[in-house]
Amino acid sequence: MKIDKQQCKIVTITEANLTRHPQAICYINPRHKSYGIKVDWLRQRLQEGLAIKLLYAEGEKRALGFIEYVPGENAWRAVSAKGYMFIHCIWIYSNACKNKGIGSLLISDCLKEAEEKNMNGTAVITSGGAFMAKSSLFRKNGFSVVETAEPSFELMVKQSKPSPLPHFCDWRSALKKYQGLHIVYSKQCPWVARFVMELDEFIKAKGLSITVTELKTPAEAQAAPSPYATFNLILDGRLLADHYISMTRFANILNKEKLLQES
Repeated sequence: MKIDKQQCKIVTITEANLTRHPQAICYINPRHKSYGIKVDWLRQRLQEGLAIKLLYAEGEKRALGFIEYVPGENAWRAVSAKGYMFIHCIWIYSNACKNKGIGSLLISDCLKEAEEKNMNGTAVITSGGAFMAKSSLFRKNGFSVVETAEPSFELMVKQSKPSPLPHFCDWRSALKKYQGLHIVYSKQCPWVARFVMELDEFIKAKGLSITVTELKTPAEAQAAPSPYATFNLILDGRLLADHYISMTRFANILNKEKLLQES
């Protein structure tokens, strides 16, 4: 697919135009219940300075990608990033559109806004694992790693002016507090919300004893038991999964831990 970057258009999502840009909800089918969950969450977050921007190529009705970011004070990750813009997500769709500069265009737009607002810079968490942006995209846009966390998280920053650097919050101490089997999540990711919505039937069918806790504020997310914060599967202070997983993967993890009753 050929993309003329000079002809691309970036649209900022507002409550007024959200219904005209369904890809803003992480490319979830608008007919699925989890789509509405993220819409409701987003309407509250827009008042906290959160932004979602979609990029369209000339003549295309479907967005090629989006970026979601927010002032660091309201970040839904286990980070302290006051004075910085913080990127939650960046997603390019589909594979044919990747490695064509779309991600860099979206990042550039975010950096420009942070500079216009006289912020200290922009930060993001990347991961070598699944379901999150890799560091390579941000490295080529001038970001540097300032802190790492297991298994493969990197806190990356591009500063605009000298200032204290963002850092991970003490998620390890938070993790130790969770004894038994827990899922700790937020609705920031509609795929995670979709997984949690489908969980009740599985729990009942398997006779599973599990505590499910929703993080409902940025402060709660910043005190989460893993850097990504949005999804945490925990057993007795151990993090079994730190990002969105399928129900099949969930069952496999529980089988490995010998937590499922025999059928």
